[in-house]
Amino acid sequence: MFSTFFTAWGYEVSYLEFVASLVSFIGVGLGITGKRITWPWWALGSVLYGIFFLQYELYASAALQLVFIAAAVVGWFGWEPTGAKPGPLKNKYRIYVIAAIVLATLALGPVLKSIGAASTYVDAILFFGSLSAQILMVYEKYDSWPIWLAVNIGYVALYSSQELLFTTLLYVAFTVMAALGWKSWYGSHKRSLRSL
Repeated sequence: MFSTFFTAWGYEVSYLEFVASLVSFIGVGLGITGKRITWPWWALGSVLYGIFFLQYELYASAALQLVFIAAAVVGWFGWEPTGAKPGPLKNKYRIYVIAAIVLATLALGPVLKSIGAASTYVDAILFFGSLSAQILMVYEKYDSWPIWLAVNIGYVALYSSQELLFTTLLYVAFTVMAALGWKSWYGSHKRSLRSL
C-alpha cells in the first residue's frame, strides 16, 4: 500500500495516497449533494489519510482524521435518510466559531512544535477550522462550506510546502468543491424557505 502506484512529474504517488484521494473526492462530492451516503465515504477516506499523514509527521492532519471518522458516525445517524436539510448559523455563533478557532490554534501551536511536527501553527489553525466546518456540516449548516473553502486554500499551501503534489491537487479540487457546496446548500435552504 505504501509502494509507488505511479510517478507524475517526478512525484511518486503511492497506492495509499491514490486510493485515499479517490475515496475522499467521492465523499466530498456526495457531501455537496447533501446525500447521507457521504458519511461512510468520509470515514474510509479519513482512515486512509490518517495513515498517510502519519508518514509525513503531519500530526494535526492525522489527528483530524479521527475527528472526521467520529463526525461521519454522528452524521450518519443524525441526518435523515433523505439527506441534509441545510440551514444557517446564527450570527453570534459565527463570531464564537471564529474566536474558538483562533484561541485553540494559539494553544495547540506550541504543543505541535514541542513534539517536532512538520507544521505547527498552520496545521493547528487548519485543524480547528476543519473541526469547526465538520461540526457545522454534521449539524447541516451551510456555513460549513465557506469555512471549508478557506481551510482548503490553506491546505493547498501546506501540502504544497510539504511537496505532497497529488494531495495538493486534491485540495485544489476540494477548494472548488467547497464553493460548489456552499452554492448548493445555500440554494437548498432558500428553496425550502420558498416552499413554506
